[in-house]
Amino acid sequence: MQGLERRAALLRALQDYGRVDVAEAARRFGTAEMTIRRDLDALVARGAARRVRGGAVSLLLRGEEPPFAVRSLAAPQAKARIGRAAAALVAEGESVVLDGGTTALEVARSLAGRRLTVMAVSMHAVGLLGADPTVEVMVAGGQVRRGELSAVGPLATASLRSLRFDTAIVGCCGLAEGWVSAHDLGDAEIKRTMLEVSARRILVADSSKWGRSATAVVCRVEDFDAVVTDGMAADGMAADGAVPAAVVAALREANVELVTA
Repeated sequence: MQGLERRAALLRALQDYGRVDVAEAARRFGTAEMTIRRDLDALVARGAARRVRGGAVSLLLRGEEPPFAVRSLAAPQAKARIGRAAAALVAEGESVVLDGGTTALEVARSLAGRRLTVMAVSMHAVGLLGADPTVEVMVAGGQVRRGELSAVGPLATASLRSLRFDTAIVGCCGLAEGWVSAHDLGDAEIKRTMLEVSARRILVADSSKWGRSATAVVCRVEDFDAVVTDGMAADGMAADGAVPAAVVAALREANVELVTA
């Protein structure tokens, strides 16, 4: 297991169990205890954990959204593949409204160099695309979520509702029992508004989101035109830990395109 994948697994363990033991984690991952200590130190530096004797304990409450810097460690290769696959669904010349979050940021990387108009609600994406001479970048107004650097609030929703887009590309915090959810109420409202003002709706989510739920409901997963995710088996059924087979069947019945990266 590569370093980023191992740290992502340690983060999930901290979220699920509240504590990680160095010796136990070293046996689990087949690596040296010093390596696990360095991994935990990286999570501590990002505000996700506190070191204790023999390991680390989570600083995040169960169900709390991890900081952006911590989430950027999780499934980076899968998110990059999802970003490329989602960007491939966008035609030249389209107008796109792009969500915040680490997966949507990977979409922004793959939209760079294209002749597009992009309104980004995330300052991370604005910074990435703003220097690109081929992309026309618009910025949503409103309040800025600290740490996330994404726009929320009445000014942000008003700026979105004054426009119409060809495509909305939306991320999420959880996908459980067919419901798309977010941790932050303001973020959920922005996502709903993005869907309202767009002709086509694309959901981007790595497979760790399936089966997890957050506080604020955004919509049903069937409300999207396409879902871009990872972790599907070659026969079209869900691999372990990925999209549940029942959800795959429901999406197909609802004529939602399922794209796997």
